[in-house]
Amino acid sequence: MKKAILFIVGILLLPACGSITAHASYKLSTNTMKIITPFPAGGATDILARYLAPFLSEKLGVTVIVENKPGASGAIASELVANSPPDGSVLLLAATHHVINPSLFRKLPYDTSKNFSPIAMVATSPNVLIVNNNVPVKSMADLIALAKAKPGQLSFGSTGIGGANHLTGELFKRAAGIDMVHIPYKGEAPSLNDLIGGHIPLMFGTLLTVLPSIEGGSVKALAVGSLQRSPALPTVPTIDEAGLKGFEATSWFGLYMPAANDNEAYRHIVSALKQILSSSEAREKFPYKGGTPGTLTGPDFKLFVDSEITKWGNVIREANVPQE
Repeated sequence: MKKAILFIVGILLLPACGSITAHASYKLSTNTMKIITPFPAGGATDILARYLAPFLSEKLGVTVIVENKPGASGAIASELVANSPPDGSVLLLAATHHVINPSLFRKLPYDTSKNFSPIAMVATSPNVLIVNNNVPVKSMADLIALAKAKPGQLSFGSTGIGGANHLTGELFKRAAGIDMVHIPYKGEAPSLNDLIGGHIPLMFGTLLTVLPSIEGGSVKALAVGSLQRSPALPTVPTIDEAGLKGFEATSWFGLYMPAANDNEAYRHIVSALKQILSSSEAREKFPYKGGTPGTLTGPDFKLFVDSEITKWGNVIREANVPQE
């Protein structure tokens, strides 16, 4: 984690300048912008929010602050943003859990489809199957064999009930025909810390977050959830290659604002994100090498979000994940 923290600090110290310049035709009515993240510091959403902050500050001419509001699988942060004014003063940077929650919870204090205006997909990152160094396995096949020999005795950590990491684990259980116990945490950093400490044997982590621990030898990577090998881990096979054909599990991260009805502030921020994510400066300084910058913005991202709400609803029903 020290490597990731040093990298983030380096980004924050680098000025977001060059081709990323402020618009002259429009200015937000607020001088301060908060990016709310639903998980504790050190996780992928936090890393991405702190990466974006200086670029947005320079582009929009505002002070950008990152706030962590963990809890309730992201619903606490989402409710706060949903009830904020749609003037650009408060944004939400959320992971795949945001589109999972409508199917996971019987009742939410907001409507995911109606109470948010999707701005941009900030990044994607494959999920990776990692284990504590003391777990006596060298491959995914070894892990499956161990789980079958000890049904219900292995546990896996996640960012919380219904998060992409949790559902990846549930899909893995079904595909491999094994029984494991789910241990939910309030974020990826706490679950990773417990994995390293030996309190849990395995987890599916977002590569963007866990890569420093893999490279530092704190954990072992057995397989990645993308259909192609990750350039960051070229020697680690995909889950598909390792024997579970067709298995795919990646995480994506999106930026939202309260329902804005396509107002001028929304259009201005969408335009800013489109330019930021496509700029050479942003891509050169992209957080570590476990993630890929997003390309969907505005209406295109909205269509994707709506399709993901439907997709994950089907996954939850098929995996028999109980509603909260």
